[in-house]
Amino acid sequence: MQDGQSGGVRIGVVGLGKMGLSHFAMVNAHPLARTVACDGAGFMVDVLSRNIATPIYKDFDRMLAEEPLDAVVIATPSRLHAPMVTAALEKGLHVFCEKPFCLNWQDSERLTDLASSKGRVAQVGYHYRYVGAFREMKRILDTGALGTVTHVTAEAYGPVVLRPKRGTWRTQREEGGGCLYDYAAHPLNLLNWFFGTPDQVTGSVLGHVFSEGTDDQVFSTLRWNEGPTAQLSVNWSDESHRKMSTKVSMIGTNGRLYADRQECQLYLREPHPALAGYGKGWTVKYTTELTDEVGFYLRGEEYSAQLAEFIESVHAGKGRAAENDFASATQTDRTLAMIIDNAETGQPVGTAQARAVEAPKKRGWFGRA
Repeated sequence: MQDGQSGGVRIGVVGLGKMGLSHFAMVNAHPLARTVACDGAGFMVDVLSRNIATPIYKDFDRMLAEEPLDAVVIATPSRLHAPMVTAALEKGLHVFCEKPFCLNWQDSERLTDLASSKGRVAQVGYHYRYVGAFREMKRILDTGALGTVTHVTAEAYGPVVLRPKRGTWRTQREEGGGCLYDYAAHPLNLLNWFFGTPDQVTGSVLGHVFSEGTDDQVFSTLRWNEGPTAQLSVNWSDESHRKMSTKVSMIGTNGRLYADRQECQLYLREPHPALAGYGKGWTVKYTTELTDEVGFYLRGEEYSAQLAEFIESVHAGKGRAAENDFASATQTDRTLAMIIDNAETGQPVGTAQARAVEAPKKRGWFGRA
C-alpha cells in the first residue's frame, strides 16, 4: 500500500514522549489515517501493547522493514531526526518531523533535496504557522499595509528549567540543542516566514540560568539588508508564564502590528485598501475568529491542523507540504547556526559565513568567557 490507497494512509508514529503521544492520538483521530507506533522505551511499549490493539514496535528499523507504511511521524529527540528521516525517505515514505528539523543545517539541506527528488510530502512541526493570529500577521505584512517595517521584536518565555536539576534529553545540548533549538526556534521560524533568512546576526548571547550543560536563554539581533532589524529574546527559565508564550511585535511606517497565541492587534496611521475590516487606529482580532475549523481537535487546533494537512496531502498524492516544508525548516536551522557562530566568536555572522554546526559543543557554547 502506498500513498493512502487500500483503506487510508498508514502512518508509523516514532517516539512516544509528550509530543509523540499527542501526535499518536491525533493521527488515530483522523478518519484517513491508520496507525502503528514505535518507541525505544520498553515500558512504554509494554503498557500500550496491553491496552490498545495498535502494533507497537521497539525497533525503528524493524518497523520500517515489516510494516507497509505510507508515512512516518518522527517525534524523537532531535539528535535522531537526521538518521531517521534519511531512513524513511530512502524507504520511499512521506515524513512529518517534529522541530527542530536537524541539529546540523547541512543535514537539513541534504534531506530537503532527498525529499524533493523522491516527490515526498515532507513537513516539520512548526505549529505556530497554523495559529490564526500569526497567519493574520503574515497576511497583513504581505498586503504592505504596515508600510516599511523598520523594527521587530520576537519573544518566547516559559517554565521548562526552573531549578538546577538532572536534565532530560531536551536540556542536553547534544540531544535536543537546549533553549536555542527547543524554544528560540519557534519565533525564529516565524521571522523566517515573514522575512526570509537574515543577512547578518550580531550581539548573540547563549546564557545559562540553572542549566550547566546548555543554554537557558537566548538574545540576538538579526538584520535584513532589504528589511527590518529584529531583536530576539527567549528564556525557558521564566516561571511567570504557566506555559510557553510566543509573541511578535513590529513597527512600520504606517503603524504597529502585534500577535500572540490569542490575538492579532493592528494600529494603522491610515487605512489600506487591501485590508477590509481594518480602519484607522487600533483593530483587534482574536484567534477564535481567525482560525479555520478543524475536523478533529486534540491538544490545540494548530496541532490538529498541521497533521491534518500532512495526512490529507499524502492521501491526495501531493508531492510537497503546503506549509512548513523541509526547505523552510532548513532556513531556520541555518539561522540557528548563525546565532551559534556569532555567540562563540563575538563577530558578526552573515549568511555565507554560517558554519555546519552539529550538536553544539560544550566549549564556547555560552559565548565568549
